[in-house]
Amino acid sequence: MITPAAPPHDGRCTCGQVRFRVLAEPLIVHACHCTWCQRESGTAFALNAMVETAQVELLQGAPETVMTPSASGQGQQVRRCPACRVALWSHYAGGGTRFAFVRVGTLAEPARLPPDVHIFTSTRQPWLQLPDGPGHAPQFERFYDRAALWRPQALARRAEAMAAPAPTI
Repeated sequence: MITPAAPPHDGRCTCGQVRFRVLAEPLIVHACHCTWCQRESGTAFALNAMVETAQVELLQGAPETVMTPSASGQGQQVRRCPACRVALWSHYAGGGTRFAFVRVGTLAEPARLPPDVHIFTSTRQPWLQLPDGPGHAPQFERFYDRAALWRPQALARRAEAMAAPAPTI
């Protein structure tokens, strides 16, 4: 079972022009090993904490939205600092602007949000060894069954957010 880290989680870009706070515990933290995330992050995987966008409070600055292609063909909206260009969070087509996938590395204490799950491990870098077994984040070659993995409270929060109109950003 996933044990969430207590909020808040403060974050910022590299230059400090944009600062934000995540007010709720993440619904889940994905370590995504897909080739798209590898290319966009410039490294072996992306680590994203999924939270309702309404739970991301902008403290300073104004991130800009950059549309980037995605494997789905529907693209993703990446919120970046307009000065240093660091990606802070994304909105994907499935949930639209209802959910922010916050880049864990932009948080002041990223160690507080380790991955809950490793996804798309079929394309992970072969030199990256992932721990397996009890006490370690589960691994999936593609995606996973949300109902089997998420906490009931996270499923309820997701359902509530999906039933609401998507916020404009």
